[in-house]
Amino acid sequence: MNRFITLLLLSFSCSLIQAGAPNLLVITVDDMSCDSAGVFDGVIPDLTPHMDQLASEGLRFEMAHVQVGNCYPSRNVMFSGQYPHSSGVEGFYQVNNDYPVFCDVMKKAGYFTAIRGKVSHSTPYQPYAWDADLTIKEDGKKEHIKDVVSYGTSLTKGIYLAKQANKPFAININISDPHKPFWFDGDPHGVSRIYTAEESPIPGFLFDDPAVRNELALYYTSVRRADDALGAILSALQKSGQEENTIVVFLSDHGMPLPFAKTQLYHHSTRTPLMIRWPGVVTPDTVDDQHMVSAIDFLPTFCEMINAPLPDNQQGSSFLPLLQGKNQANRDVVFKEYNENAGGKRNPMRGVQTPQYLYLFNPWSDGTDVMRTATQGTKTYKRMQELAATSEPIRKRLDLFEHRIVEELYDVQEDPDCLINLIDSKDHHSALVKLRDQLKTWMHDTDDHALVAFESRNDLQIRRAYVDKTQKETDERRAAKRKNKPKATKKMKLIKVSATQEDNVVTVSIQHTIPKQLEIQKVHVTLKNDGKQIERKILEVSGKGDTELTFSVPDTLTTSSLRIAAFVGADYPTNLQIVQEEVQR
Repeated sequence: MNRFITLLLLSFSCSLIQAGAPNLLVITVDDMSCDSAGVFDGVIPDLTPHMDQLASEGLRFEMAHVQVGNCYPSRNVMFSGQYPHSSGVEGFYQVNNDYPVFCDVMKKAGYFTAIRGKVSHSTPYQPYAWDADLTIKEDGKKEHIKDVVSYGTSLTKGIYLAKQANKPFAININISDPHKPFWFDGDPHGVSRIYTAEESPIPGFLFDDPAVRNELALYYTSVRRADDALGAILSALQKSGQEENTIVVFLSDHGMPLPFAKTQLYHHSTRTPLMIRWPGVVTPDTVDDQHMVSAIDFLPTFCEMINAPLPDNQQGSSFLPLLQGKNQANRDVVFKEYNENAGGKRNPMRGVQTPQYLYLFNPWSDGTDVMRTATQGTKTYKRMQELAATSEPIRKRLDLFEHRIVEELYDVQEDPDCLINLIDSKDHHSALVKLRDQLKTWMHDTDDHALVAFESRNDLQIRRAYVDKTQKETDERRAAKRKNKPKATKKMKLIKVSATQEDNVVTVSIQHTIPKQLEIQKVHVTLKNDGKQIERKILEVSGKGDTELTFSVPDTLTTSSLRIAAFVGADYPTNLQIVQEEVQR
C-alpha cells in the first residue's frame, strides 16, 4: 500500500510539473556573423525581418559569445556545459561521454526531446538519447537542409509527437543557412530576397574586391533564407497554440564562413546574436549591453529555467537573473578555445575577451606552419592569394591568416575587426598582464592541456613539442577510427511487398522470411498519397509466411497516386530492409 501511495504521489507530482513546465525551443543558424542580423548593428537594412521581430519580443544580448569558431565543438559546449578540452569534443568526432548533456537532462526532467539538423554535430548522436530526429521524413528520406518550409514542418511534427507523449517539449532546430553552399542562381530552394554585389557591405576584416563582393552577395542572400526559415519555425509555433508557453532561444554557432571569421577566435568569430523570448518572464524589446554571457552558460541556464537539477562538472553558470531584469556579478569575461579542423589538422588557440579587450594565444605559430581551415576553399581566400603578389597590405593579411603570431591583443571597442595588434604597446601593457593572468588561471582551473605551452610561450621548442604531441594523438585517433570502421553490409531481403486497390480499400500482401536468429521483427507499413502519409500500421512477423493487411482510402483524395512504404526493424534509423511499391489498380 505504501509503495502504491508513493507511486501515485510521484505520478501526480510529475503531471503537475509537466502541466506547468514551459516548452523550450533552441534555434541556431549556421555560420552567421552577429552583425548580419539587423538588430545587431544592421549591416544591411531589413536583411533579417524575422530575427528583428523576435528580438523586439524578447531580450537580446550585445556581448554574447560562443566558445569555439567551428560548429561541431561549438554546439557541444552548448549541450554539455563544458569546454572542449574538458568534454573531449575538440574536433569533429564523437566521444563516449560519461556525462549528461542537454537531451539527457531534459528527458530526465520529463521533457520530450527532438532535434532537426546537425544531428551528427550534437552530443550524443541520434538515436542515443533524442526522442525523435525531426530531420527524417515519414518516408524515411531526409528533409533538405536548404528547404525553408520544411523547418516549420519539422517543428509541427515535434510538437505533435510531444503532445502524443503528453510531455512538454525541448526541441533543437538547426537552420543550415548561411553555411556553405550558399544560395546560387538557379537554386531550387527559394529565398524571399536576393542581394546583389552592389548591396553587399564588406566586413572590416576583409578587403574590397569584386570577387569578395560577389561571394558576400551569396552569403547575405543565404542569411535572408535563414531568416525565412526562422519565420517558418515561428509561424508553426504560433499555429500550434504553444507560443505563450514556449521559451525561444536564438543564436548562431559562430561567424561567417570567410577568412578571419569562421575557425578563428576573433571578435566576429565568436560574437553571436543571442536573443531570448520568454512570455511573462522576459520584458519585450529589451537589451543587455552590460553583461557578458557565453555558450558555456547555456545548459545551466536551461536547467534553472525549467527547475531541473544541474548536472555535475558544469563549467558555466546560469544567467537566469539577467532574463528577469536583474544584475549579475562576474559577467565581464569570456574564455574561448580552438583545437582542430574537420580534417584533424591541429592549430590550437586560446583566448580571453572582456568588454574592451581580446587576447589570443597561438602556440602553433612558428612562422612556417600554415593553418588549415574550411575558409581556404572560398573565393575570397583565393582572391587574397592572387592579390598578395602585388599588394603589400594584403600580403601581410594573408601572412597573418596563414601563420599568425604567438600572441595578439586587440581593443575590440575601438577595433572590433581586430586589425591593430597591441601586443607590443606600452600603453596597453597592464591590460595585457591582467589578461594573461586571467587566461592562465582559467587554464589551470579547467585542467587545460595547453597550459604547458602557455607557461612556456616564449620557448618555441616547448610550444612545438606540445602541438606535435596533440597532433600525433589526433592522427592516432583518426587512424584507429578508420581501422575499426565497420564494412558496409547489404540490406537483408526479409520481405516482399505487393499492393492492390479495389474501390476504397488497399490490400497489402507481405511475404516474409525472417531467419531464426532475428526471432520476431516489426514491419512498419505506410500508405502514402503523393509522398504524404495517410496511415501507418505495424505488425510483427517471424519465420516464413504470408501476411495481409488493409487500408481504407479517404474519399477526399484528389489523386490516385498511392504507394506503400515498408521497413523491417524497431525504428527507421536501424532498419534491416526498406521496400517501396506502387499500389496496383
